[in-house]
Amino acid sequence: MTATEQAQGTAYYGEQEAEGRVIDTVIQHSFTIHLWEDRTRGELWVPAYDRMALALLNDDYLRIAGNNAVDTGRRTFEFQAVKEGRHRLVFEKRMGWKFTAEDRRVFVIRVAGRP
Repeated sequence: MTATEQAQGTAYYGEQEAEGRVIDTVIQHSFTIHLWEDRTRGELWVPAYDRMALALLNDDYLRIAGNNAVDTGRRTFEFQAVKEGRHRLVFEKRMGWKFTAEDRRVFVIRVAGRP
């Protein structure tokens, strides 16, 4: 697990697969993903996922920078597992003036039926 990604609640951030970082959780339980964002540069993390399998509960931004000219902080996404199985969650770092993603983070969410 990197410094920008943390586990909370029942989610477990395990091994790295070829497709992406693995998060193990249980159906109806929530998990969070933290990503750093520099809004001064126009960065914005945009999630792409199956809305029938995962529900976005919260999307929060905590400004960390200490002056008025810089807007850097930690973006926190909280999801709830709604459907059993293996699901893909992709975050793309978008810039307002670009058509392509600046960066990409891929997570594989493995959802068990019972704890």
